[in-house]
Amino acid sequence: MSMRFKTPRLAVRGLILHHNRLLMVNAYGGGLSDLLCLPGGGVEPGASLPDNLIREVHEETGLTIAVGAPALVNEFHDPDTGFHQVEIIFRCDFLGGHLDPAWQDPETIVTDRRWVRQQDIADLHFRPLSLPDLAWGNNQNAPTYDALEEIVR
Repeated sequence: MSMRFKTPRLAVRGLILHHNRLLMVNAYGGGLSDLLCLPGGGVEPGASLPDNLIREVHEETGLTIAVGAPALVNEFHDPDTGFHQVEIIFRCDFLGGHLDPAWQDPETIVTDRRWVRQQDIADLHFRPLSLPDLAWGNNQNAPTYDALEEIVR
């Protein structure tokens, strides 16, 4: 089988802590997987990375944030399809709003949004695996780049 490489997709994600809980959303729509990730998504040309992230977080969660410094560059791919994503994860400040179960993501992908406590994250299926160190750990132990890995479901 010949692999067809595609141009990497650029995405932004928000590392948002509020009352020491980390905001996480489902990674796949339609119940395909229980994988959780940080809110965010694809970058639209002509808007800054922080502006893209503010838009994506609001679309997926209804929450308002302020975007801070980059925390991690994460990269993954699907060797079967050639899909390749590079995401820049930014530290963000929660400004307002609340998670409403009735909130509708315009792209209908995000249907599960939750605040996760540090003691509960180990029991969840999430990526990137460095999230606990990024969110609650010693910043010296947290990576700044997660090497390319195969996509998980």
